[in-house]
Amino acid sequence: MKVLIISVNRNQFPSPVIPLGACMVAEAAQKAGHDVNLLDLMFEKDPLKAIHRELSDLRPDVIGLSVRNIDNNDMHSPAFFLCELVSFTDAIRSISKAPVILGGAAVSVMPEEILRYTGAKAAVLGDGETVFPALLDKLSQGKRPLEISGTAWIDNGVFYSRPCSSPENIFLCKAPGYSRWLDIKAYLRRLAAIPVQTKLGCRFNCVYCTYRKIEGGAYRLSDPDEVVDTVSALTSGGLRHIEFVDNVFNSPYDHALSISDKLAEAGCGASLMSLELNPLFIDDELIATMEKAGFSGIGITVESASDKVLEGLRKGFTTEHVYKAAEVIRRHNIPCVWIFMLGGPNETEDTVKETLRFAEKSIRPRDAAFFSAGIRIYPGTGLEAIAREQRLLSFSPDEMLAPVFYVSPEVEYGWMHKRLRDSMKRHMNFIDSGSISFPVLPALHRFGYKLGLRPPLWKHTRFIRRALRTVGMDA
Repeated sequence: MKVLIISVNRNQFPSPVIPLGACMVAEAAQKAGHDVNLLDLMFEKDPLKAIHRELSDLRPDVIGLSVRNIDNNDMHSPAFFLCELVSFTDAIRSISKAPVILGGAAVSVMPEEILRYTGAKAAVLGDGETVFPALLDKLSQGKRPLEISGTAWIDNGVFYSRPCSSPENIFLCKAPGYSRWLDIKAYLRRLAAIPVQTKLGCRFNCVYCTYRKIEGGAYRLSDPDEVVDTVSALTSGGLRHIEFVDNVFNSPYDHALSISDKLAEAGCGASLMSLELNPLFIDDELIATMEKAGFSGIGITVESASDKVLEGLRKGFTTEHVYKAAEVIRRHNIPCVWIFMLGGPNETEDTVKETLRFAEKSIRPRDAAFFSAGIRIYPGTGLEAIAREQRLLSFSPDEMLAPVFYVSPEVEYGWMHKRLRDSMKRHMNFIDSGSISFPVLPALHRFGYKLGLRPPLWKHTRFIRRALRTVGMDA
């Protein structure tokens, strides 16, 4: 079959994200014997014209849309991406009668709502590399692919879904041939890192999170040697700046330690990142091994430095772990960005001050601290239940596609935002959600690349903010 996969993500803030999932699915469909093309809309000046061109030239039998995000998760300046998605599906239907299949992380989070919103034929909920080729096989035989696990559809106004069965407890770490599917140099010029995933699944129960819905609650781990082979292959092809995009890289701890140790032994020459480290599993041995492996930046998702808020978020760790992680980081040289989420359950003015006090006193000035205020509520999460119990949420799930946010009733959003901005004025290594949607950021990426800067850009937060201040701007 002729298959066209369209990666619809066009959001370039804080930097363009390489569509790993779309490339993996395209490669899997090609290996299954189909004639596959991938249209990446990230840098298309006129996406509707690009869609029209591809449909006219290729005349595909099936069209897959890879949808990464519903919105930008920013309460201060919300952006809803699905309006553009509907314009794409409408344009497709005006040109082609091929079935439109949705996939991607966003679709797994709210499949029924997005199917109804777009009018697409079906959705892939499970591992796209497995489910999509199976779905294509059924369609090529003229059969309805409704018995395939990991799919969802609407029939006569009724939503149906079949959960994805994942009997294997392993996950194959592999990278697609990015240059085959994408203008990879366009991403590199904008300081994007090459994504690599070493596991699927999440065993944590954070109240706001959707990872368990997307990947499942059981770990599926890659063989550490396989991870080394993948990284080595990428660096051999000139792709050195690599980001591990696991939902929590250092859990299980032994898996992360083994990967780091084997990467250190291999000496691949890669510049590695992971922005999802849990403070519960940070110690000197792991950080030292990550440094030897070539990690040039890590992110620690602490969310808060208040025990009350950490308990409300169900993070599974306490401020003892947060402060211990800060002590460990200070004993090493690896650059770090600390990630905070203000306004969660149990947040008060005192807990906001507590978190900011930690950031001001315990984070190295050369490291960055990122803050968001207000938390996106997704249907089926613990945060939705809390918001309804506190009578803060009256929308039904189908009304929650457009972003809805939670702020603790014990703190006023305006006060919280002002308190954060006041702290940012004094600490040039602090940034917030407004900083990463700063209009000149794409230009800064390209300019920084020409100057020799490489990912992660947040390592240069102090320098960038000071430079912007000299010309009358600030992020």
